[in-house]
Amino acid sequence: MGKSVAPSDAEFLERAWSVIAEAAGKANITVVLGTERLVDGGLVITALVINQDGSIAGFQDKVQIDISEEATYTPGSGRRVFEAGPVTFGVAICHEAWRYPETVRWAARRGAHIVFHPQFAEAEPGSYRPTTFADPANTFHEKAVLCRAAENTCYFATVNCASPGSPTTSAVVRPDGTLLSYQPYGEEGLLIADLDISTATGFLAARCKYAP
Repeated sequence: MGKSVAPSDAEFLERAWSVIAEAAGKANITVVLGTERLVDGGLVITALVINQDGSIAGFQDKVQIDISEEATYTPGSGRRVFEAGPVTFGVAICHEAWRYPETVRWAARRGAHIVFHPQFAEAEPGSYRPTTFADPANTFHEKAVLCRAAENTCYFATVNCASPGSPTTSAVVRPDGTLLSYQPYGEEGLLIADLDISTATGFLAARCKYAP
């Protein structure tokens, strides 16, 4: 049986965004926040990007929604890249980056050094419980994470919530497709990685003759 989801409240969302934006400004950090918003009367899955001074940089809506989401959410439209100091980055949300690599390539072709991938995956009854990243016995998803970086010569950072038996975890992958770091499965924590953006050239993404 599906979970019951409360109707979206625009005022609540705006208050929450304001609180987080204030905290981001005080901490001097850029935030990519998974959330939702109302656009022309439709509910959209989105990521809100907040600048390190607490100002709002904008949204990246989820354009390619999953079949299971169609009863609740409306597909967004348009893609963009963002700036955080010397770093240019894009955002591809969950299903988009798992199944539609074009969403990551779009950002890489427009200068993104890294693409952030907020996702949500919980264990299904009887499902495989991984302990190492991209385990061959697990589903394709974490192998796709390695591919998104390697096929575009950019960093790729996937972020899942911690939950018991989680089938995927948070990780950062280098532009050559090798794993830089990952969070132990099901454990809450802060994953920190040092990036050498000079290696995120977007070379392979730029060479694609058929990408938008």
